[in-house]
Amino acid sequence: MTATVPVSTAPAAPAAAATGRIPLTRLTVVELRKLADTRAGSWLLIVIGLATAATSAVLLGWAPDEEQTFSALYSFGLLPSSVLLPVLGILSVTSEWSQRSALATFTLVPARGRVLLAKIAAAILIAIAATAATAVLAAGANVLASALGGDGSWSLDSSLIWQSLLLQVIFVLMGVAFGALLLNSPLAIVIYFALPTVWTILGETIKGLGDAAEWLDLNVTSQALTEPDMTSGEWARLAVSVGVWVGLPLALGTIRVLRREVS
Repeated sequence: MTATVPVSTAPAAPAAAATGRIPLTRLTVVELRKLADTRAGSWLLIVIGLATAATSAVLLGWAPDEEQTFSALYSFGLLPSSVLLPVLGILSVTSEWSQRSALATFTLVPARGRVLLAKIAAAILIAIAATAATAVLAAGANVLASALGGDGSWSLDSSLIWQSLLLQVIFVLMGVAFGALLLNSPLAIVIYFALPTVWTILGETIKGLGDAAEWLDLNVTSQALTEPDMTSGEWARLAVSVGVWVGLPLALGTIRVLRREVS
């Protein structure tokens, strides 16, 4: 006589419940790695690094001795990343659709909002890393400048350190916002550079737009971040322009990413 073993008829626990939701930190690390996974992304990072190093070489080789200071090296060194990092932010979003990896991404992580949040976090971290790397490079170049007979001054207003970081973050987030809104790499890159430039030109040439440009032109309002101790009025104008050029397209882009059909 053989004993029968009872078989449980309870449904198996879902795999998601067993494994748990993927932490946002892990998603952010994945997004950071994806920034350099593509040929365009890796070359863009290389170009940013070389261009940043070139700014120090230019100042050390051709600038007058009194201009060879840490402040000048740091400020000039941030220029390449402020121009090119937003393109990396654009590609971080649009590459999912141009390379048809969105299906795999959103299958593994169905919550699209968390994926987009991880991309935003990765963009902020890469901006912080670029700013820190620029500061280190500028410090090394300043030591060399001092040894070669340059000024070698280390004076830098403390407010400029975090204001310059904020400037980098604003522009890279603007790139992410335009990428999410347009979901097309060439179009987003062209619009990112062309639209603010056209608006700046119109604000400078058409007298009736002058007052509006003081509040809505990010190229104008962000200049205050390059000067120490911004006033409350400058902060207010910056906040309004950031809301128009970063907040609004990011909100609309988030809606589009959440609703777009993946094929």
